[in-house]
Amino acid sequence: MPDSPKLTARQQQILDLIRSSIERTGAPPTRAEIATELGFRSANAAEEHLQALARKGAIELVGGTSRGIRLKSDTLRSLNASRLQGLGRQALLPLPGIAQLALPLVGRVAAGSPILAQEHIDQTYHVGADMFARQPDYLLKVRGMSMRDAGIFEGDLLAVQKSKEAKNGQIVVARLGDDVTVKRFRKTRGSIELIAENPDFKTIVVEPDQDFELEGVAVGLIRNSLLM
Repeated sequence: MPDSPKLTARQQQILDLIRSSIERTGAPPTRAEIATELGFRSANAAEEHLQALARKGAIELVGGTSRGIRLKSDTLRSLNASRLQGLGRQALLPLPGIAQLALPLVGRVAAGSPILAQEHIDQTYHVGADMFARQPDYLLKVRGMSMRDAGIFEGDLLAVQKSKEAKNGQIVVARLGDDVTVKRFRKTRGSIELIAENPDFKTIVVEPDQDFELEGVAVGLIRNSLLM
C-alpha cells in the first residue's frame, strides 16, 4: 500500500470532513458547506485546499458539479485501515475486539417484494460499528449512474438505515411502483420529488395516486474499489 500523503493540519481537517459527510449522508460536501463548517470567508478558499489535496493524491475532483469530490481508493484504505483489515472480494472480515455489524447486502430487488427478502440478499458483510455516524440496517448495491455527481457510482455499496420518513436533501432508497431507486429526497406541500444527481436523468415527481414508499435513508458508502 502506498504511503499516506503528508497533509497540513487544515488539509487533514478537510479530508476528515469529506469522509464524515460521506459516512453521514452518502455524499461529499459542497465547497460552500466546507467553507461554512470550517469558517472560511468564501467557497474559493475551500476550493484552494481541495486543489492542494488533489495534487497530493488524497482526493479526485470531478468538474461540473458542486459535490464532485471523490476519495481516492488508497486514501480510503488508509483512513479505514484500522476498521477494514483483510478486505477480500467476498466479504469484509470481522476484526477481533471491535464491535461489528453484520449487514446483509441487497442485490437486485424483485418487483413488489420486501427489500430485505431472503432471495434479495447476496451475502453478509461484517464492518466496524464505528464506521457510520448512524447505524445502517443493510447495504444496497448501487445500479446505474443517476447519483454520479453525489459521488455514488455503479457497484458502490450504499449503507442504508430503514426509515419511512426522510428530510429534504437526504439521499434515500425509495420504491416507486415495481422499481427501487436511490435519489435525493424533496417534499413540498404539493408533491414529492426524487432528484437525480446527474443531468442525464430527470427528476421523478411522485404523483398522489402512485405506489410510493420510502425504504430508508443513506448513512454511508463503501466504495466499490475497496472490494477489488
